[in-house]
Amino acid sequence: MKAAQPLTTVFGQSRSDSTRSAARAEGFDVLDTVESALERAREVDALVVLATPIPAFPQILDTVNRICPTVRLTDVGSIKGIVDDQVAEHAPAARFIGSHPMCGTQFSGWSASSADLFTDAVWVTALTENSAVADWSVVARLALAIGSRVVPADPRAHDDAVARISHLPHLLALTLAQVAQSGGALALALAAGSFADATRVAATRPELIRAMTEPNSEALIGATDELLGLLGVARGSLASSGSLRTLTENGHLARSAYESRSEQLGEFALSGADLIEELQSVGAAGGYVYAIEGDAKDPLVRVRYPDEV
Repeated sequence: MKAAQPLTTVFGQSRSDSTRSAARAEGFDVLDTVESALERAREVDALVVLATPIPAFPQILDTVNRICPTVRLTDVGSIKGIVDDQVAEHAPAARFIGSHPMCGTQFSGWSASSADLFTDAVWVTALTENSAVADWSVVARLALAIGSRVVPADPRAHDDAVARISHLPHLLALTLAQVAQSGGALALALAAGSFADATRVAATRPELIRAMTEPNSEALIGATDELLGLLGVARGSLASSGSLRTLTENGHLARSAYESRSEQLGEFALSGADLIEELQSVGAAGGYVYAIEGDAKDPLVRVRYPDEV
């Protein structure tokens, strides 16, 4: 079977004049308007990647629907359920597979870009019963070509998961930064590695954090309630007996499970008519795709996931 070919043609567009100028200065092909970029995408049957804050999606999707309604389309938004709904409403004929690369920094702008940002990163591909294997294959091959490992997931399950491991940590970082500041100059002077690590993402532009977290409010409220429940129990125990034994031991076990998860994965090959359903099961079990071979419509997909699944 023939392996996937490397990507050879990339072009883009940004609403920022400075970003367009900086990208062109480094030799990238940058168009001046969204319309011109989409017109070229239609001409060459390109995969279009939406890489803007989610609140801007409806307007862009309306433009997609007007210029290239059946284009292959993905995005890099941090929630997937609402984006599925937006695409269904504003660009219903697009061949859409949602994405969420789990990587990034607290910085923004062209100067913060990095060629190895996606190396060894998780790249979520959101799959439903309506997803086409050929469209998923194109998006997954893009992620693999730039060094990521692909985790297929149901959109709503993805949103619940990221509320816990991405959006809630942003709220915690913002909260911890304020608690430290209220301690005065001495507290900030003593702050070292654990504080810096725990509050790193609080340096992200506030409007970007809001655009990421607020659309996922339902799942985020549930995760926040769970966190507050655990902290409440810990506070009660500390006040009554002076002990944090339960929190520290259970938290240590949870972190150990996270660190050892890759040791439990076996290698398998998937193909056939039930591929979308099987891929969803791989992601739900904590596995991922590491290679795709063959034709986009009938690929052989190589995955790693727990042996017992």
